[in-house]
Amino acid sequence: MAGPPEILVTNDDGIESSGIRALVEELSSVGSVTVVAPADNQSAVGRASSREVRVQETDLGYAIEGTPVDCVVAGIGSLAPYPDVVVAGINKGANLGMYVLGRSGTVSAAVEAAFFDVPAIATSLYLPDEMWKRQLKQSDYEHAATATRHLVEESLGSGVFEDADYLNLNAPDPDMVPDGMRVTRPSRAYDMTAERDGTWVSLKDRMWQRMETRSLSDGPETDRRAVVEGHVSVSALTAPHTPEGQGSLETVVSRYQSE
Repeated sequence: MAGPPEILVTNDDGIESSGIRALVEELSSVGSVTVVAPADNQSAVGRASSREVRVQETDLGYAIEGTPVDCVVAGIGSLAPYPDVVVAGINKGANLGMYVLGRSGTVSAAVEAAFFDVPAIATSLYLPDEMWKRQLKQSDYEHAATATRHLVEESLGSGVFEDADYLNLNAPDPDMVPDGMRVTRPSRAYDMTAERDGTWVSLKDRMWQRMETRSLSDGPETDRRAVVEGHVSVSALTAPHTPEGQGSLETVVSRYQSE
C-alpha cells in the first residue's frame, strides 16, 4: 500500500461512546480516519438497514440516524468513499461465539464492508458482569485500541485479507494486561434458555455465566477460551452464507429432479 491507509470507523454503541473515541485516537497515528457512526445506541441490531437516513456532522465525524450497516453503506458509498479498511468498535462488551456474529451490530458493520470488498475489523472489549455497571472511560479501552492498531498496521497488504473477509477481535477485560494475541475460531458452544411466567417468557444467555465461572467446555483454540485466559482473540472470518457442503446437496437436489 502506498501511503497511510484511509480508515472508515464506525460502531454500534453510538458516536458519543468512549470506545469509538479511543479507537479514533489510536488509529489517527496510523492513517486518515473518517467516522461514520450511529447517532445513538444500536447494539444487537444485526444487519438491519434503512432506505433513508439523516446525517449530521459532529466534532468527531458523521452521526447517522440509523444502524451500523447504514453507516457502512453511507460511508463507503458517499461520505468516505474508497476506504482501505473499515474498523467497527470498540464495542462495550465482547462479541464471542458463532451464534453472536449475526446478532452483533459491530460485527455486522464489518460484514457489510466485506460485501463491498473492503477489508474490515470488528473489535470488542470483554466485560465481566460486575463491570457492566461501571461507566467506562476512554482509557479502559486502551489495550483493545492498541491491538486493533496493530492489526490495521500489519494485516493490510500482508495477504490476510486474501483469505479472510474480516477479522473479529476481542480483548480481555480492561483490568487485565493482555497476555499476547491468539488466533482463534468462534466457539460453537450455545446455552440459551427460555422460561415462561404467565404472559412473559424470559430468555437468558447462559454463556456469559459460564465465562464468569470459567466453566467452559471450549477448547484452547476458541475465542471465548482465549479471552477468559487473558489473551486478545482474533478470528479470521468470511462473510456469511458462503456455500458449503455442495456435494451432498447436489445429491439431494438430483433426487427431486428425477421424481
